[in-house]
Amino acid sequence: MIQIHKSPTADTRTCDYANVTKDQLRDSSLQHIEDVRSALTFFSASLRQAAVVHDWDKLVYRTWFHDDFITGFKEHDWWDNHRKISRHHLAQEDGVPADVNLLDILEYIADCVMAGMARSGTVYELKMTPELLLTAFRNTVELLKDEVIVVDEDGPATPPLPVGETQTGATEE
Repeated sequence: MIQIHKSPTADTRTCDYANVTKDQLRDSSLQHIEDVRSALTFFSASLRQAAVVHDWDKLVYRTWFHDDFITGFKEHDWWDNHRKISRHHLAQEDGVPADVNLLDILEYIADCVMAGMARSGTVYELKMTPELLLTAFRNTVELLKDEVIVVDEDGPATPPLPVGETQTGATEE
């Protein structure tokens, strides 16, 4: 989880900006910079994890992979499973996870470029629908929001509430 503190003096939309001192503005800016660093570190760690587990099933299920490979994938049970358990085969509809995000897109790009350049020296045109990009964008926002806990200066950290839910658990109408 990424723990951040409330920042009541950082934005003209949320504070009495005419009464914010230069030191308060500096402190708020430093806090914001650190918060963004934390978010980017989270994304970096997520990409590192994707790199660690990329195509792990080619090694764990090597015989199954090889059995399909030597048929030119006319037999494709391994390949069908690979798309289900991997997050980066976004060119095939059944390879797109429901919670696809921009990290998955980066892995897809890395996978295709590295494979193409190493195998043939060229990269085929990668395509993606605007809808998929928008879904990945929105899911990435939610992924990060779900990692953030905002700390009140006067109390313990509290996770953000789901949309429409109050602190008591009742649903707002």
